[in-house]
Amino acid sequence: MSTVQAANGNGGPNGLLHHEELLVRRGERSGVYVAIGVHSTALGQALGGARLWRYHSLGDAIADALRLSEAMTYKAAAAGLDLGGGKAVMMAPEGELSGEARRALMLDLGDAVDSLEGRYVTAEDVGISTEDMGLVAERTSHVVGVPEEQGGSGDPSPITARGVEAAIRAACERRFGTAELEGRRICVIGLGHVGARLAERLAADGAELSVCDIDESKRALAERLGADWVDPSNAIGTECELLAPCALGGAIDERTVEELRCDVVCGAANNVLSGDAIADRLHERGILYAPDFIVNAAGLINVYGELHRLDRDELEELVDGIGDALTRVFALGEERSLTPLAAARGLAEERLAGATHALAAA
Repeated sequence: MSTVQAANGNGGPNGLLHHEELLVRRGERSGVYVAIGVHSTALGQALGGARLWRYHSLGDAIADALRLSEAMTYKAAAAGLDLGGGKAVMMAPEGELSGEARRALMLDLGDAVDSLEGRYVTAEDVGISTEDMGLVAERTSHVVGVPEEQGGSGDPSPITARGVEAAIRAACERRFGTAELEGRRICVIGLGHVGARLAERLAADGAELSVCDIDESKRALAERLGADWVDPSNAIGTECELLAPCALGGAIDERTVEELRCDVVCGAANNVLSGDAIADRLHERGILYAPDFIVNAAGLINVYGELHRLDRDELEELVDGIGDALTRVFALGEERSLTPLAAARGLAEERLAGATHALAAA
């Protein structure tokens, strides 16, 4: 087993927190590297999913853990949750990872999480299932999103899709003057767990759908929903009223931002924009951007509900509040002449700064 661990204290630019902790550990069973970034615990335990991905290098994996954990801090703060931000990533080996090899990796992840003594709580993310979280729970109690038969909340995709729909309605209200989706031209990019659920909800709302996925088998879902299938290689430029990126992050960059033919960008993917400057360019082009860390916060709310034992009504009230949160962001942006991304971060940073000052005074 190889472990590198560092803590960064509470200092940071603009009075906010840098990452508090970074753990890099090679699993003793699997030999696979696990990196855990704890960005902030100012508002509470850091919570964020564990991601299994084929990174080109350990450095890339560490960078992703740091980037994603920071995003989780903003997501929790903007959603009004008493949680900090953290993220775990694992370097997927070549070939299929299944059976005993997968079990070994999940047990190693559990050990890494447990070594942080509750400062970080893990959950599922890309490449990970609720069943995997059940294995992690064999090694640590600091885990949520385990199967329902083990007392967990199970698959978070239905509730996440509900939250994204609430955000889409708020964005449409802002741009088009109505939250109604019947007849609205929407393109969903990525039909994974959340994207597929979202497409089903939008189809039921009467939206005119275009969809795509790199997995050709998802065409069957498109046919069932009566949606047009578009080529994934140029889907970003699909002519529509609202574009909903629901695959991996970075879909909109310096090049693709110029290809957009939509009025609104509002999707489930994390880190939709390749950089903050893209938000400025969207604003210049008159395209309304709904910050992803607010749009997809229902996944976090779901496991927050499991952690704090909220009942279904309490959970759904928080999720439906995503639309209200986004409306406040749009209003603040207009009031202060900010992009929606800058306005959303401003609200989150105000809450974080208040918590940090309270901790310093205690």
